[in-house]
Amino acid sequence: MAVNPGDADELPSMLWGLDPVFSAYSRLYITDILQMKESTQVPGVYFYKTHPIFKVDVLGTVVYKREREDFYCYGVDDSTGVINCLCWKDEKSSDQGGSTKSSDPSGSSRGFNIEDELRRLKEAEQKSTVLEIGDLLRVRGTVKTSRDAREISATSFYKVNDPAMAVQISRMLEMPQLYRKCYDQPSQKPGDDLGGTEAGGSSRFHYLLSRSVLTLKEFFLEKEVARFRPYDVEFLLHPLIQSPSAEQESDQPGTSFATQIRNLLKETLSVLQEEGQIFRKIRAQDEVYNVTEQDKDLHTAIKDVLREDTKREKYAEKGCHVLHILSSLRQRYSQNLSREVLEIALTFLECNSDIISTKESHYTVL
Repeated sequence: MAVNPGDADELPSMLWGLDPVFSAYSRLYITDILQMKESTQVPGVYFYKTHPIFKVDVLGTVVYKREREDFYCYGVDDSTGVINCLCWKDEKSSDQGGSTKSSDPSGSSRGFNIEDELRRLKEAEQKSTVLEIGDLLRVRGTVKTSRDAREISATSFYKVNDPAMAVQISRMLEMPQLYRKCYDQPSQKPGDDLGGTEAGGSSRFHYLLSRSVLTLKEFFLEKEVARFRPYDVEFLLHPLIQSPSAEQESDQPGTSFATQIRNLLKETLSVLQEEGQIFRKIRAQDEVYNVTEQDKDLHTAIKDVLREDTKREKYAEKGCHVLHILSSLRQRYSQNLSREVLEIALTFLECNSDIISTKESHYTVL
């Protein structure tokens, strides 16, 4: 089969599913969504560099609004560009209209009334999907091109109440990391084997590594894990690697299931440490890791440093620089603390309104 010239930079469509970006709602800047090139193999799929994308997740301010019988058209601006978002109305809510009133008025005064609660829930849902200019809107949906203009057909959308700008700040800090560690990295073809490869050796290993990192992050968040040992989380990686048969294990001991799991877990923990998601408070034979966002002792130590040092005239006005905080924490909390760990902890505390950034890389306690 002849290959179109435009296909040269595209991964073959049968391999798109191996790219974790393809199955996710990609958090891209709107300017990049507008500039993505459409695939020459499958219409409706677009490429950001080498990554195939058809679903996106955007957050921005509504700058224009048009209402039709079945849908709203919201213009969303994330400060890099403006894109039209087609948001369909809920047929059930429009059909039911005012028919959700309680059929038993006397019941509501005596206690819980399910019809009243459903009506209130429906009203709250309607309010969250009807926005005005200036409101903050989050949209998830598929990218499409209509009349030579790029737009998003929403699968879900809602108004974001963010008076302290915590959601916007968190996203602003997260996006550059996503680009640097995921979107700007080349999409590679799958390799032959995982066993015996190091980070950077096999593209299949890179794919499994990204899945493994995501699996542990979700586990830490869901279970609120503060500390763990490697053997506590090893079982989470088992589904990512299929165990070879006993004959294969005996013929190729270097690529046994146990060896692959150890290699994958070692590299996963290394990546999480580099990102600052986990750290080892004490370097000891007993390999214990602390989870940065769940380490209450670390959070308390940070607030104590800020509370004490911002009383000094030198730091009273603009707060403490991140390097000053890091130096203090290494003296009183852990010598192994890295700047990456500290920055994640500071972002977490700021999103929870425990501290506030006064200027770039300077913080003070509330």
